Amino acid sequence: ASFLLLCFRSPLATPLIFGLLLQAPLTQLSTITQPNFVLLLADDLGIGDVGCYGNDTIRTPNIDRLAKEGVKLTQHIAAAPLCTPSRAAFLTGRYPLRSGMDAINDYRVIFWNAGSGGLPPNETTFAKILQQQGYSTGLIGKWHQGVNCESRNDHCHHPLKHGFDYFYGMPFTLISDCQPTETPEMDRAFRRKLWLSTQMIGLVTFTAVLGRLTGLVSVQWKTLTCLAGFSLLFFVSWFSSYGFVRYWNCIMMRNHGITEQPMVTDRTTSLILQESISFIERNKHKPFLLFLSFLHSHTPLLTTEKFLGRSRHGLYGDNVEEMDWMVGQVLDVIDKEGLKDTTLVYFASDHGGWLERQEGERQLGGWNGIYKGGKAMGGWEGGIRVPGIFRWPGVLPAGTVIDEPTSLMDIYPTVVHLAGGAVPQDRVIDGRDLLPLLRGTAPHSEHEFLFHYCGIHLHAVRWHQKDTGAIWKAHYVTPIFTPPGAGACYDRGFCPCFGEGVTHHEPPLLFELSQDPSEAKPLSADTEPLFDTVIRKIGRAIEEHRRTLTPVPEQLSVSNVVWKPWLQPCCGTFPFCWCDKEDGN
Repeated sequence: ASFLLLCFRSPLATPLIFGLLLQAPLTQLSTITQPNFVLLLADDLGIGDVGCYGNDTIRTPNIDRLAKEGVKLTQHIAAAPLCTPSRAAFLTGRYPLRSGMDAINDYRVIFWNAGSGGLPPNETTFAKILQQQGYSTGLIGKWHQGVNCESRNDHCHHPLKHGFDYFYGMPFTLISDCQPTETPEMDRAFRRKLWLSTQMIGLVTFTAVLGRLTGLVSVQWKTLTCLAGFSLLFFVSWFSSYGFVRYWNCIMMRNHGITEQPMVTDRTTSLILQESISFIERNKHKPFLLFLSFLHSHTPLLTTEKFLGRSRHGLYGDNVEEMDWMVGQVLDVIDKEGLKDTTLVYFASDHGGWLERQEGERQLGGWNGIYKGGKAMGGWEGGIRVPGIFRWPGVLPAGTVIDEPTSLMDIYPTVVHLAGGAVPQDRVIDGRDLLPLLRGTAPHSEHEFLFHYCGIHLHAVRWHQKDTGAIWKAHYVTPIFTPPGAGACYDRGFCPCFGEGVTHHEPPLLFELSQDPSEAKPLSADTEPLFDTVIRKIGRAIEEHRRTLTPVPEQLSVSNVVWKPWLQPCCGTFPFCWCDKEDGN
């Protein structure tokens, strides 16, 4: 006792104590060999929709609590501005064009459960590596990476083929067609053209028959029969798919089995939450990975009655507040099971909010704060800058804010490293291990350049000049907003990646994001002395990057995205696909 008293009176005592306190997180990390992972990914959530990122009309106390207790990233970037390619990059740690999961045409996402495209079987997800490391791996919620390749039950793109032991959710994505009371959303403009064409062909057929009966037109009955047959065949050819979108795409699965076809949207939220909590409780005694892929906040904004009318931002705000409540429920079960200190929790969105998504006076898409653009825009910040929050008590410093370029692709090497695995050495991995940056042992992100694609088209490049802290961003292609000056492509519904709807810039538009995060004031050689130097540097980076690309099969080609009836998941005998296996039905 006298020895201890002497030590604490020593002038070395105070620095020694502080040193031990500062070493505590590092010591704890070394004792946790395989932490649990809970990855929370929102759908279409804008960075401006979250309280800790500046929103004051939507209440998100649970997401805000994650930021307060962990690390908030202010420059967290999606690898693509749409669901399918962004999630492919998230799962594989690679730009989506490396796996063929970015588009060469206007079909930029998986369009049907019965398409043949999807995340290729030869891609290695972080779930597959964690599975090999002894983790229990579960995906609850949205997949949108394809289902089958050649037959109805080969499940070549299914989550269980990509490292997940358990799957419950939608193999597709939530769309307004899933809600019978909502206006159809899927391929709306194309569907209108098909209806119009059908009516015109039908009108021609009817007129010809009427003319033949009245003797005004001399047409053989054989010709009229062929014309009527063509009219019917044309109608059936498209209505067999687009007429039954709710049955073909709006389904729920548990592992390989279909539980609801079509899904019963009134109970979807509660079932996803129950499944998430149950997965944690079942696997609490061994390391686990839970990827909770929310259906919130994608249209049709499924929101339970309890949350309707609660926010000051309409139905969209209600939906975000319900998702935040779900985040709180998951955090509560982590706390209740004593897993808080051994679980890394991550929250993000797959891309920016959908500015053009409106129905009349209702705004059904998200808000991207001060950042220009939104969903589907590969270059502008609003389409790709998303919330990014990590919490791991005792390991990551609480209340930290990091303004360094990071990517959703970084989750891959970060999670793999912490699980004791190794990233594949036979392919390019574009993500970087975030742990040193998150813990404060590295001052800068490992990313020097980030490449911003729209489909397979390179729209912009970001250069992090680490010695000065500058964040340069060069835009080579930008969408043409309609109406002019509107900030989005309201006349189209989505901004295109190529063609007449974009502008090519030579020299490129240049911004310094640390000074102009809203990308409002493009620089030029007259206003920026380093303009030519920066453009040359980025140009060389593009050349080096393109040398790392290799040709791969295009998963989103027209032949892969079209509806193929022989690939349609069906819980009955096709085409009579209907079932409800929840609640004992």
